[in-house]
Amino acid sequence: MTPEESSRQAEEFCQLAAVLPVLVVDDAEIAFDLATALVAGGLSALEVTLRTPAALDVIREMSRVDGGVVGAGTLLTVADVIAAKEAGALFGVTPGTTNRLLDAALDAELPLVPGSATASEAMRLLERGFHVQKFFPAEASGGVRALKAIGGPIPQVRYCPTGGVNLTNANEYLGLHNTICVGGSWVAPKDAVLEKDWRRIEMLARDAASLKV
Repeated sequence: MTPEESSRQAEEFCQLAAVLPVLVVDDAEIAFDLATALVAGGLSALEVTLRTPAALDVIREMSRVDGGVVGAGTLLTVADVIAAKEAGALFGVTPGTTNRLLDAALDAELPLVPGSATASEAMRLLERGFHVQKFFPAEASGGVRALKAIGGPIPQVRYCPTGGVNLTNANEYLGLHNTICVGGSWVAPKDAVLEKDWRRIEMLARDAASLKV
């Protein structure tokens, strides 16, 4: 897989909906139902972060949901990339980027949304062939104003801003020409997940899916 192919496929996944749910799931037993609710609400692309011991099993379970496109987030090492691919992840997301991570994802043929937070980082990734990137941590890195400013001299890059993005400010990000979607955890709040309130999560997903880029 070339970087250009990787980025094109990642772009297709990011365009499935305006919001990419960022999920931290501790229990693989609820993964199928959680993914079912999100997909039913219109959010078919899901990012499962590798922040819990159950994450790989969660990816396996969520991958069984019809219509779902499950990716792995918080890829930090080459081992993470390999494990995510083996678990069934269809794409990967990184908070930051190293050449080893890029090469590992290309070798594994795992489409990647690599993380960047500055113009220099964006330019390095663009030089490698990655035109779809994750702007992280979005709010801490200057938020909408910073992303808009980066888009001036580097209009070729499209971003999925993540980190501090919520229902209140999502439309501001989605209104930028260089935003392809936003990443957020508000569609699957921890209390709703613990209570297995799938109806509420489906409704939150529907609200998120109604947002427009």
